[in-house]
Amino acid sequence: MEPNSATARAMTTAGLNLIQQALSIYDSDLRLVVANTRFRELFSIPDRLMQPGAPFSETIRFLVDKGEYGPIPEEEIAPFIQERVERALAFEPHYFERQRADGRWVSVEGSPLPGGGWVAVYTDITRAKRQEDLLRGRSEELSDQLLQYAADLSTTNRELESTVKALEETKRQLIQSESRMRLTAEMMPAHIAHVGPDRHYTYSNRRLSSVMPGRESNIVGEHIRDALGDAAYEAIKPHLESGFKGRPSVFEFTDLLSTRRIRVAFTPDSETGARRGVYILSMDITEETQTRVALQHTRRREIAAQMTSGLAHDFSNLLTIILGMQGKLQKLDLSPEATELVEATLAATRRGGTLLSHIADMTGHRAPRMLATDMTGFLAELRTLATPTLTEEITLTIDNAIGDTPVLVDAGMLQDSLVNLILNARDACGGSGAVHIDARVVKNTWLQLKVCDTGTGFSDEALKHALDPFFTTKGSEGSGLGLAMVYDLTKLAGGEVRLENTDTGGCVTLRLPFRQARRHDATGLALLVEDNPDLRGLIRDMLIDMGHSVIEAASVEEARTLLSQVPDISLVLSDISLEGEASGVDLIRELASGPLPYYLMTSLPPSDPLYVEGAARAPVLPKPFDAEQLSAFLQAR
Repeated sequence: MEPNSATARAMTTAGLNLIQQALSIYDSDLRLVVANTRFRELFSIPDRLMQPGAPFSETIRFLVDKGEYGPIPEEEIAPFIQERVERALAFEPHYFERQRADGRWVSVEGSPLPGGGWVAVYTDITRAKRQEDLLRGRSEELSDQLLQYAADLSTTNRELESTVKALEETKRQLIQSESRMRLTAEMMPAHIAHVGPDRHYTYSNRRLSSVMPGRESNIVGEHIRDALGDAAYEAIKPHLESGFKGRPSVFEFTDLLSTRRIRVAFTPDSETGARRGVYILSMDITEETQTRVALQHTRRREIAAQMTSGLAHDFSNLLTIILGMQGKLQKLDLSPEATELVEATLAATRRGGTLLSHIADMTGHRAPRMLATDMTGFLAELRTLATPTLTEEITLTIDNAIGDTPVLVDAGMLQDSLVNLILNARDACGGSGAVHIDARVVKNTWLQLKVCDTGTGFSDEALKHALDPFFTTKGSEGSGLGLAMVYDLTKLAGGEVRLENTDTGGCVTLRLPFRQARRHDATGLALLVEDNPDLRGLIRDMLIDMGHSVIEAASVEEARTLLSQVPDISLVLSDISLEGEASGVDLIRELASGPLPYYLMTSLPPSDPLYVEGAARAPVLPKPFDAEQLSAFLQAR
């Protein structure tokens, strides 16, 4: 395990302190990186200048003030320091010897670092100097030339020693850098290689087998055709030859052997000449390609759905007008031939409406279909449906605290969800046990249905992931889609799902928005909100024929005005798409807290977000429809 940075610094400092020479290292900004204890002792450096980051200029100023460089006039101190800083910034190797103020001699060896900055080594050579002086004084027979030669030789040896150390450090750093680069190349999820002019590999990061399965990894020295195979080589050959001619390229191809999609980049070797070699970078982009194709198909389906939605909206309005007109004709005293034509037109129009519904189903998920539901009858039917799926040793009990109050729910979606939960509870119980369903209204806000069992309960992992698609604890027998489907259906209706464990087993709680179904009188004053004048006139006539009085609005603003001024409105029937910024869904949202029954109609497909939101809040009648369908819609709710 590698030491942390603090430990590494402490180890480095301890090692430097073992060196007999004084040593300091400054970075490219001339700030101290590290210095050993001998450096402090030799020059009596204070603690603040021994800290990492201490400026080089301040250290020189301290040595000047201390008299390290001899007496310097005050006006020459600043230029002296500046000259030292500029010499240091040159980062050039240097060696010199100087006598200190106390008479001792010191040698200074400086070497630049590869990454910027430099290292300086200070050696006390007083003893060597004294020996040289003694030798000079006691050996008068030696010529001045020999003495100078000995001194020069000694100085040269010290310079050579400094140079050798700098070269060794540079070599170590180069070896370390090369090792890191090779390790990095071998860890990359791509094959990096170099091919020489003879088409043989001169370098490979040994990743070919991971990018193109079925090949060898150690391919240095092999011909590229032998390493890749004939089919792959023929696929890349034109681009490879272009690379040898100095033209870089990037292209994709499908490797027949591995069936993987490969992206290859060829770069001419600029170091050795355009015709001397090519660098090759190969990547497996199979998943990227699959995702890109899937996104393209999805985008095409989205565009088709948008076009279909727009056409269906207008076509549905036209079909509704045709149904209304033909309905009026049907009430006239027509000849048998005319009556037959009207009935044929009505049948064709209804087939057109059915076709629009099929198109909508193909372009999106179905939205909730909210109906006034008697929960007593609903739960009784659920018991009848679920009991045959249980063994005799497993009991099913249902507590209904809701009573006979009709509520607006998508009975089909809710039944599918509860049956799924009952089957899961049965499996959790094993051969015997009990399944209990509790239905109640919580704080007049939520319709809550809790399904509990006496089984093994949920594991910690299941509590976290049971609602994820394809998560299952049943092994090969489970699809992992049951609870995910329950979650999606509940969320679609604006509700929530909770999982928990009790003292006796597991529990799943469904909470749906509580919307009490509002009964309207058989006839009364209806507020019709529709922005298409022709369609509004036809629907008005349908409501009048049903016995209603009708007031009309073309927008949410007009509807709000009528609702505030007319007190006897008994129901609201509104289109979802209206002129202005507000929609019929916005109007229904405002009416949700009141007692007034409200209904929606639309030409939008069930996948449209406005349709989905509206269907979660109120009954929705799809267009086109005729008077009989409108009457059945209002009476059923």
